[in-house]
Amino acid sequence: MTDTADLLAGVPLLSGLDRKQLERLSRDFSERTFAPGAVVVREGDDHGVGFFVVAEGEGVVTVGGKEVGKIGPGSYFGEVALISDRVRTATVTTTTDMRCLVMTLWDFRAFVRGDADVAWKLLEHVGGMLHNRA
Repeated sequence: MTDTADLLAGVPLLSGLDRKQLERLSRDFSERTFAPGAVVVREGDDHGVGFFVVAEGEGVVTVGGKEVGKIGPGSYFGEVALISDRVRTATVTTTTDMRCLVMTLWDFRAFVRGDADVAWKLLEHVGGMLHNRA
């Protein structure tokens, strides 16, 4: 089984964090399991405070009822929810049993507030994203 910190290292938003920071962050994740056909998040929901990393299983991503992608181990969704409480932009539905690691917005905020180096690395990443959009 893949280590939680290893899964988190594959998330672009978190990829600038060092191993020690990722291991600290991994302790704030909880595990949730979903049966096949479960809706993990629903497009338009306005309480999207969770970030998910798929540890096991598969699912589909739909926008406006149309499939736009598939997810599996190592996939992640809801990362914008870690820095901004926004409406969900897609629906994620499981196609197999799925085990996810989940973090809430408030747990992530507490982690970032507790380490200025982490905050700076995340700010650099977001800045890079904005620069690439221009």
